Amino acid sequence: MRVFTIISAFSSSRTDHQGVTVLAPITSITTMDFAHRLATLRKERGITQPELAERIGVHVSQLRRYEAGTSQPTLEVLRQMALTLGVSADVLIFSEDERTPDPSLQQLFVAVATLDDDEKRAIRSVVEGMLLKHEARKWVAS
Repeated sequence: MRVFTIISAFSSSRTDHQGVTVLAPITSITTMDFAHRLATLRKERGITQPELAERIGVHVSQLRRYEAGTSQPTLEVLRQMALTLGVSADVLIFSEDERTPDPSLQQLFVAVATLDDDEKRAIRSVVEGMLLKHEARKWVAS
């Protein structure tokens, strides 16, 4: 599953090739926790707490709890936040070092994007197999 998150986060950074505009200056939120990232993104968009609460379908007091870090949203609310703020859920949840592939692997991900679908499936299978093997070793060692 982590493979999909990494690839998804990386491919979403190629928005210029897909004609999609990135709304968030992600570099300003990379070291913050969820609550601070949420509040920062909301403010950068010029959205008030009552407006965001209405758009994502929660009471404003609940949104305030999310931004204070005293409550966590459900997956559906998180999904609505991401859609409303124009970012992936990864941007809201994970810090930059948790979402970005190792710099030494980034060029490989770019190269894989140029492969045909069958080749991409083969690469995905190999990577998933290696990750399962790695997790199995960790499990056996513990």
